[in-house]
Amino acid sequence: MTVLALRLAAPLQAWGTSSRFTRRNTDRVPSKSGVVGLLAAALGRQRTDDLDDLRALRLGVRVEQPGRLERDFQTARPRDGKPLPLSYRFYLADAVFLAVLDGDPELLASARDALRRPHFPLYLGRRSCPPTGPLVLGMWDGDLDRALTDTGWQASASVAVRRHERSVTLTTVTDCPAEEPGAVLVRDEPLSFDPRHRRYGWRSVSWGAVTVDNPHFTPSHDDRAEQDHHEPFAPLPGEG
Repeated sequence: MTVLALRLAAPLQAWGTSSRFTRRNTDRVPSKSGVVGLLAAALGRQRTDDLDDLRALRLGVRVEQPGRLERDFQTARPRDGKPLPLSYRFYLADAVFLAVLDGDPELLASARDALRRPHFPLYLGRRSCPPTGPLVLGMWDGDLDRALTDTGWQASASVAVRRHERSVTLTTVTDCPAEEPGAVLVRDEPLSFDPRHRRYGWRSVSWGAVTVDNPHFTPSHDDRAEQDHHEPFAPLPGEG
């Protein structure tokens, strides 16, 4: 199995799966439709192109830093002067996610190269949300679940430093069989991005958690004192 790991970070992200009319929501984790759309844009796919190969990729997401929910609003006035209702848009600010995909190695390699030199501009959910920093962390032979466990913590250094813990527990959301215990249905499987008839299907996901080391952890004075404590009457190494 081959996996492609991405770091999704930006000042603002928006992963809406249930937006209606003047209220444009965002989920707390990247949607599969959003990630597939990111790959399709990088590869130069048109909105009317087939998505079957990209939809077949298994997706796993790990929440590196959840960010905070922000609300914005927009209004407009037509030429006839009649007021229009406010349009509310919700975003995730300062969030970071690890997204791991597994599937066809040739398709993943093409996506990796395209993300480094995209055909169309890339954004994280909405056009007002361009990514910051390199998207591609790497591609290697391995298992998606193992990649979510073994990949180093991708939070920003300023956030990691404030977590005075040797390790942190991070939320994961992964594609799974519908019959798996605890599976949850979400409607964000992209069937078509055709603007004349956008269509989305259901997929099953499993919520979990993994624990990873904090690379920016610095022992406190008390921790160092405990490590350096010497007991003069303790037996020397090798003594029974």
